[in-house]
Amino acid sequence: MSGLAAGIRLAMFGRDVLILERHNATGGLNSFYSFDGRKFDVGLHAVTNYVDMGVKGTPLGKLFRQLRIRREDFGLCPQFGSRVAFPGIDLRFTNDFEVLQAEVAQKFPGQIDNFRRLVREIESHDAFQLEGKEISARAVVSSYITDPLLADMLFCPLMYYGSASEMDMDFGQFAIMFNSIYREGFARPLDGVRRIIRVMLARYRALGGKRKMKCGVRRILGSKERARELVLDSGEVITADHVLSSIGSVETERLCKDLPAEPDQAKLGQLSFVETINILNWQPKEWGWEDTIIFFNDHERFIYARPRDLVDPRSGVICFPNNYQYGEGNQLPEGVFRVTCMADYEGWSTLPEESYREAKKYWHERMAQKAMEFMQPVSQETLDASTLYRDMFTPRTIKKYTGHLGGAVYGSPQKVKNGRTRLENVYLCGTDQGFLGIIGAMLSGISMANYHILRKT
Repeated sequence: MSGLAAGIRLAMFGRDVLILERHNATGGLNSFYSFDGRKFDVGLHAVTNYVDMGVKGTPLGKLFRQLRIRREDFGLCPQFGSRVAFPGIDLRFTNDFEVLQAEVAQKFPGQIDNFRRLVREIESHDAFQLEGKEISARAVVSSYITDPLLADMLFCPLMYYGSASEMDMDFGQFAIMFNSIYREGFARPLDGVRRIIRVMLARYRALGGKRKMKCGVRRILGSKERARELVLDSGEVITADHVLSSIGSVETERLCKDLPAEPDQAKLGQLSFVETINILNWQPKEWGWEDTIIFFNDHERFIYARPRDLVDPRSGVICFPNNYQYGEGNQLPEGVFRVTCMADYEGWSTLPEESYREAKKYWHERMAQKAMEFMQPVSQETLDASTLYRDMFTPRTIKKYTGHLGGAVYGSPQKVKNGRTRLENVYLCGTDQGFLGIIGAMLSGISMANYHILRKT
């Protein structure tokens, strides 16, 4: 998404742009695949940053202005409502921030004034400062929120949707995610992420942008200061004045070196996920599953860290793509039930093939059982009988289709906000530049194109 947005922005100003994609589908971490006549979103639970038509000064509005794309082309439909579910307590939130504030006031009456002060701190923080230093979000939040339970509940969705660090995140990223999820909100096109991809590709093509699919980059060659050539997987060599890389900081560094060295462990992402998908022969609401997304945790404290086992089912995300406001007469033809949990890349990547298949089956069932604890339960037998198709992706899948070392969905914990690399004309965009999610990734591509290329010419 970041590379595609950067390509559009550069092509708008007459640049000769080529997008190189190693796989046969566009979208990277937010793509889709087809199986047995069905299309499945890979990463999309929701598009964040949703605001109603006419609301100004928001990332979503900036995105459409910068790319000159019509808002209606994305077909975004708002959520019904989501919640953070911890033992014995829930916090509901919708695309109306007042709902969350009322929930905090009711469930944590002694913290509501602290919560409002935290909101004011977030409002005053320039989270998009490209030269800013990282600040611990835990430290900032704990200086306002004195109840660790409320702090954990606020962190849970934000970490699952955008933290590459264990147990903490940069306060700038916290502020971005807080605004995008709580103060703005969730939406989704009826057709899922492929609608967004179609719109972006059509815009890129109309501007004369070019693509090479199934064509990755093997090496970036040049002097000590500048890149001159790119060696493709096919052996073809092309020249470039500027290179924007969305594959990650460590991964980009390795392309620029004479020999692929072992990556710097401090820069290597450690956090990965598994996700199960069940396609059902009924709509979720028929069984009382009315939430759009549930962020759950069954432990006394919220633990966001690389698990010791293949999967940590103590916390996760439950998503129902059916539960958006698609409008009268519009609905997904089948029910969709998705569960995401943290996973250990090393464990999954070293399993023999037969053990890998058995582990997927075991954890698929175990994660469904855990999810049932936070919604209207049904038996495993009933769920199995109602399931038309099931699938599961693991850290091994993520590594294969994104190239991220360690299957790290959110890349390196060390973000490079200004996008600079050791080569003066090679820049990072996307995950390791630091803007995450679909809207964040697109804004990253736009920002890096503007900051490093267009403003210099």
